[in-house]
Amino acid sequence: MSTRTINGGISFWYAQDGIPAPREPLTGDATADVVIVGGGYTGLWTAYYLKKAVPFLNITVLEARFCGYGASGRNGGWLYNGIAGRDRYAKLHGHEAAVRLQRAMNDTVGEVVRAAAEESIDADVHQGGVLEVAYTPAQLGRLKAFHAAEVEFGEKDRLLLGARETAERIRVAGAVGSAWTPHGARIHPVKLVKGLAAAVEALGVTVHESTPVTEIRPKHAVTPYGTVRAPYVLRCTEGFTASLKGQRRAWLPMNSSMIATEPLPAGLWETIGWEGRETLGDMAHAYMYAQRTADDRIALGGRGVPYRFGSRTDNDGRTQPETIEALREILIRFFPQLAGVEVTHAWSGVLGVPRDWCATVTLDRSTGLGWAGGYVGSGVATANLAARTLRDLVQQDSGQAGPTDLTALPWVNHKVRRWEPEPFRWLGVQGMYAAYREADRRELTSHAAKTDRIAVLADRVSGRH
Repeated sequence: MSTRTINGGISFWYAQDGIPAPREPLTGDATADVVIVGGGYTGLWTAYYLKKAVPFLNITVLEARFCGYGASGRNGGWLYNGIAGRDRYAKLHGHEAAVRLQRAMNDTVGEVVRAAAEESIDADVHQGGVLEVAYTPAQLGRLKAFHAAEVEFGEKDRLLLGARETAERIRVAGAVGSAWTPHGARIHPVKLVKGLAAAVEALGVTVHESTPVTEIRPKHAVTPYGTVRAPYVLRCTEGFTASLKGQRRAWLPMNSSMIATEPLPAGLWETIGWEGRETLGDMAHAYMYAQRTADDRIALGGRGVPYRFGSRTDNDGRTQPETIEALREILIRFFPQLAGVEVTHAWSGVLGVPRDWCATVTLDRSTGLGWAGGYVGSGVATANLAARTLRDLVQQDSGQAGPTDLTALPWVNHKVRRWEPEPFRWLGVQGMYAAYREADRRELTSHAAKTDRIAVLADRVSGRH
């Protein structure tokens, strides 16, 4: 790690765009029609769509720090159509139900772009699609299987590319193939979340920051400053869910880390390509994700220390020096010509992982409690679909509307068991990612055509597949 690397400070996106001016905390007990816990993408989009649909609703958003402090302000800027749990939903509800869910996700990418434009939110959006590369024989086998599965789930407009076609898009060292989908865009996460928070306030939604919710119970959101009472209490806390009373084992706060380079000169970009500004991923088990930013940096992420004992979360995005170095090694493996380039920023954040790795949207009609999340790192777009689904569920429950296509999707009201108690979940997650890293190392050195058996076993034990 360079001594000039800024480590933490929430994220590079905030270093670039600035920490927002604070909004007022709650000043005492209050009432609302709907109270939303969490001021990230899920909470803000839910407030946005509910208020647009029913303007007379009194909606309050409660945020522990500031809007976008969590994953919404720290992610890789991948607005894409991936959704956690689709294969499991196909097994539980049938193939066509999962196809409907996938189509809804495909449409969601365009919906986010549309809504941002309508609200004049300039989030550095570039719809270049998603390019996922393979650079070992085993990765190529998984890539082809992945591509075939996506086609089977209705995505007919994607492309499977060979080594030469891949290099024409992005010249990743050693890439032997790739798959591209048009259902993706690069964004600046913080510009989106800041703009969305401002749009929500302009609609008349009350937003209280620096107001941590310590307990959620029917019709009550409890904070140190008072309790907000409402018929509907919607939990939109993703990776910070474990901090709520009674939720320690609901969703695991999985850690993900990122680095950003200095802006790269035109000469280096000529050697890399990337004119289409696709978001970039790979088929490794401990996978990476990257984007070419609007100011011509590379922002690249992956798993560092995957999980902190006791479901603890990080301190303002600081990450370990060894994680920064590991991410830099991935950067250089992909683009060896960047060996002398400075890493200017590094940061971490947490994402929500349910025990069965399935994203869900729920409204308990007997209590008025609702929640959405468990996105497993695919939340930038999924949060928008979840928010529109929560809107429809609340309207249906309150008698303002009937069932909709969204309320019939298979992830609605899905139930999942809780994570194991400590130390078992810490040992399990550490072991799983150690296995994935070892499998990646073995595939890179052995050039075997099949997925390494260590990864197959880790998938089976973890419940990912």
